[in-house]
Amino acid sequence: MPDPTTRDRPVILGNWKMHKTPAEAEALAGAVVAGTAGLAVDVGLAPAYPALLSVGAAVRGSRVRLVGQDAHFEPQGAFTGAVSARMLAACGCSLVLVGHSERRLHFGDTDAVVRRKLDAVLAAGMAPVLCVGETLVQREAGAADSVVREQLEAGLAALDAEDRERVLVAYEPVWAIGTGRTATAETAEAMHRVLRRAAAVIAGEATAARLSILYGGSVKGDNVAEILAGANVDGVLVGGASLESGSFLDICRNAA
Repeated sequence: MPDPTTRDRPVILGNWKMHKTPAEAEALAGAVVAGTAGLAVDVGLAPAYPALLSVGAAVRGSRVRLVGQDAHFEPQGAFTGAVSARMLAACGCSLVLVGHSERRLHFGDTDAVVRRKLDAVLAAGMAPVLCVGETLVQREAGAADSVVREQLEAGLAALDAEDRERVLVAYEPVWAIGTGRTATAETAEAMHRVLRRAAAVIAGEATAARLSILYGGSVKGDNVAEILAGANVDGVLVGGASLESGSFLDICRNAA
């Protein structure tokens, strides 16, 4: 995958969450590598930690990138159950999700914690995928725009110009993750436009113009083309539909 911030090709990331044994993950990764060869998309796969090495072996030599689902902000130490960014880099990861809504909801990741993780990922030589998004309560209260702007600013504001160029952003409306409910293409584009304008204020117009902003939230083969038609939508972060090769490859083909 070339520099993901060039916006030349759609970025399609599959987040497998807590699914797939190493053997199952390796087989799925192999199918994705074979099925995406020659497609004009940049693909990344985020398996659970035990499957990183087997998936890494399956994608080695291909254009498919290995992605970490999360990273602890310390390089090492007495943090049972945690995995550091430098460990992910050693496994072959080149991108890492930070601030995913499920980490914020179930594990208490605050904006401050997300920022420390983002710093750790950058320090380990990888590209962070900063996840932002609002809950249904926040959207219905009219606070969606301000929530995502604040999350974006917390992640990007204190970074230097070089590091800002390495960050991708994923907008995931929390109310559309795993619910079967999908934001309309118009809603997705509107929020991506808010994020790009906010990025311009934080990092300048040139950096904002190059920033890759992905959409995540019940993405499927039959809606991905419409979602990607938005001028500010540069790719998708796929959850459930990435767990089977058929549905994920449908997304990749329709995105291409």
